[in-house]
Amino acid sequence: MRAFIAIDLAPEMKDKLAALVNHLKPLGKNIKWTARENYHLTLKFLGEISESEMEDIKKLLNEITGRHQSFKLRLKGTGSFPSGSNRVRIIWAGLEEVEELLTLQQEIEIELEKKGFPRENRPFSPHLTIGRAKHPEKQERLASELSKNNQLELGSMEVREIIFFQSILHPEGPEYRVLSCHPLS
Repeated sequence: MRAFIAIDLAPEMKDKLAALVNHLKPLGKNIKWTARENYHLTLKFLGEISESEMEDIKKLLNEITGRHQSFKLRLKGTGSFPSGSNRVRIIWAGLEEVEELLTLQQEIEIELEKKGFPRENRPFSPHLTIGRAKHPEKQERLASELSKNNQLELGSMEVREIIFFQSILHPEGPEYRVLSCHPLS
């Protein structure tokens, strides 16, 4: 099964992101916008895992979350990858960097590497993907609006747990199923 570890967003945060997406939709073309129910902050993408690996990961996540306190997550700003380009590939909402988030993600990365899961090549860049270009092309209006909203306050929430998700790919978009929830102490 295909799996990842993430922070699910509070319903009010999902509502704010959905409103932002509705504002951005007319400005971009050939964009696959993320469905409201799929908004999340990925901490670690695992790819294909076995049933036994799933059980080991659940135990490991319980150990890790037991060492971390809940913390506040603040959504702020919009942008795209590659940054500074009108050829938009990924459209994102940003997060203010929170030491607790970075520490938690780093520990997940280190502990899973010990279990044989390769470490990410790129440094962790906390963001919420809200859209993807099917084929990168010039999107001046969209890029301009994203730049204009780079300090937009999108609210905050208390992170009380991390979630282990299964990702099931369908032609109309992914479906995410909760495998387990891991409360922070």
